[in-house]
Formats: sequence, structure tokens, C-alpha cells
Amino acid sequence: MRFMVIVKATADSEAGMMPSEELLTAMGQYNEELAAAGVIQAAEGLHPSSKGARVRFSGTQRTVIDGPFMETKELVAGFWIFQVESLQACIDWVKRCPNPMPGESDIEIRQIFDAEDFGAEFTPELREQEERIRARMCAED
Repeated sequence: MRFMVIVKATADSEAGMMPSEELLTAMGQYNEELAAAGVIQAAEGLHPSSKGARVRFSGTQRTVIDGPFMETKELVAGFWIFQVESLQACIDWVKRCPNPMPGESDIEIRQIFDAEDFGAEFTPELREQEERIRARMCAED
């Protein structure tokens, strides 16, 4: 099972406050543990929303909204992709994580859909297309 482990933004991360050397060291050690266990597939931090944009869809119309975005609790500051055997295993790994922010912070865990989750609507042709796309993504790494 794959999970996206989402580090929620805080007022500090949205203000562009960078992590301390101590936190970067602790996170590096944590990521080393994840890699050694074969759990981690990706990990990235994100710039504040002030450097981003949103595209709002309404039918065929597209509207671009420049950051920053006000609801900090709804924003993402970074993420990991974990591959583990269960939600509980993912929770156990997340509980070992150093606090990613000064003060209180939240990390959200969401399972990533696999092809089997889509049922019959995910036709053999769509499965082949998905496999071609994934092969191309892996070749570009």
C-alpha cells in the first residue's frame, strides 16, 4: 500500500521560515531510516503558497488565483510517499518523525489509489495506458 504523508503548513512555514540545522539533521536521519527500511519513495518540501498559484475550474472556464492563500491549516508544506503494508504501519512510521515545525504541527496520511481500486471502469486499455505513463516516468528519473 502506498500513502502520501502530508506535512501541513503553519504560519511560520507560510512566512518562509526555514528549518533549523538541528531539524534538518533530525529529518535527514529519519529519512535515512525510512530509506534503509525500503519505506520511502519520495520526499519533498514545498515553498510557501505566496510563491504559488491555484487554477480554479468551472465547467470549461479556468481562473488563475495567485498566492498567498489564507487558510494555513489547509495548505501543504511538504510530503513523503511511503510504501508499507498497512495504514497502521504508516502511522507507526509517522509517529517516529521529528516534529517538522517549531511548536504544534499536523501530519496527514492519505492512501494513494492503486489501479485495482478503480474497478471495472479502469478498462484493460486504460491500464495499459497507465503502465506506459509510469514506465515513461521511471525512465526519466
